[in-house]
Amino acid sequence: MKTPNEAHGPGSPDRLPLSGIVIADFSRVLAGPYATMLLADMGAEVIKVESPAGDDTRSWVPPVRDDGVSTYYTAVNRNKKSVVLDFKDADDLAAAQALAGRADVIIENFKPGGLKRFGLDYGSVREHNPGVIYCSISGFGTAEGAALPGYDLIVQAMSGLMSLTGDPEGEPFRAGISVFDVMAGLHSSIGILAALRHRDQTGEGQNIETSLMASAMSGLVNQTTAYVAGGVTPFRMGNAHPSLFPYEALPTADDDLIIAAGNTNQFRRLCHVLDIPAVADDPRFAENGDRTANREQLRPLLVERLQTRGAGEWFDLLNEAGVPNGPINSIAQGVEYAKKLGLNPVTTAGTGTSAVPVVRNPITFSATPARYVLSPPRLGEHTEEIKAWLAARVAGGGNDSTKGKA
Repeated sequence: MKTPNEAHGPGSPDRLPLSGIVIADFSRVLAGPYATMLLADMGAEVIKVESPAGDDTRSWVPPVRDDGVSTYYTAVNRNKKSVVLDFKDADDLAAAQALAGRADVIIENFKPGGLKRFGLDYGSVREHNPGVIYCSISGFGTAEGAALPGYDLIVQAMSGLMSLTGDPEGEPFRAGISVFDVMAGLHSSIGILAALRHRDQTGEGQNIETSLMASAMSGLVNQTTAYVAGGVTPFRMGNAHPSLFPYEALPTADDDLIIAAGNTNQFRRLCHVLDIPAVADDPRFAENGDRTANREQLRPLLVERLQTRGAGEWFDLLNEAGVPNGPINSIAQGVEYAKKLGLNPVTTAGTGTSAVPVVRNPITFSATPARYVLSPPRLGEHTEEIKAWLAARVAGGGNDSTKGKA
């Protein structure tokens, strides 16, 4: 079994950065599948290993497509092949172990240590596949937090993110997406790419660990650093920013408008468009620190002028003046606006009757654009193909995955 691009050979203009890299994906739900989808877009051959019950997200509905497939599952599983392997079955477990022995990369998000009894942990796999790059994703790490369940909502709560989200006088809120699952997936893909580069240089594989909680600590950036470096515990401010003003939603004659004047020049241009030059010259608002400290005095001066026109009209006027701003869109409006900007956010994965609309990979390559050759697979769609490939390799005595020579 070859990747779709291997057949073209080295030097082909169709050859992608990760062509020839085989990834055994033992993960499910979001963080792992998101990471492997991004890598698959770049040419990696991703084999999605599922239990007979399938990835949990197959049943996370609504919404569903016309064919009844969960859009949650569709979001993170293009460009993969699905094989159903029941680890309780000796033959299926042997196939899983054979796949692990052939893979360049393994990614999994079982409970820490959960794959050891199947001989699929890093130590066991490395004995037969020393060049393997083995990435484990957990909720709270492999030490004292190993037994804690790794759900994004729990991490949003325990990391402190929810304490920052919502109205200052209201209850804490979760973010509108599983933000730390996505971050952990991104961090995992970065780690895998770095480890592949290391293997190219040394021939050595390695074990990579990421967790939702560690991703949260890093991903909360200025907020965690406010505590770590400044001794300040951030608190909920609604849409306001702790270090900038104006940098939030402000009311206009109809809808709220996000205004993000991140420096003094932008603030002065804002005042010019609003026709309040005296505000720009007021020493209370001279520098960012002044504006932030005196935001309660500055806000009503801005709102008074903003409420003389609608958000759409201000959007055009402020953009023309170089003042960062934007309306608060629905998801539908956001997608359509991205189309208007020429970002081409929607593409099609697969061909023919199996083709599925998907959100494209956000990275634009000048020489090796992302591929979208396979629609998200049906449960076990490629089981026989993959088992036959593994059997052929075993019969031929082939195992070339001790590489640094991929």
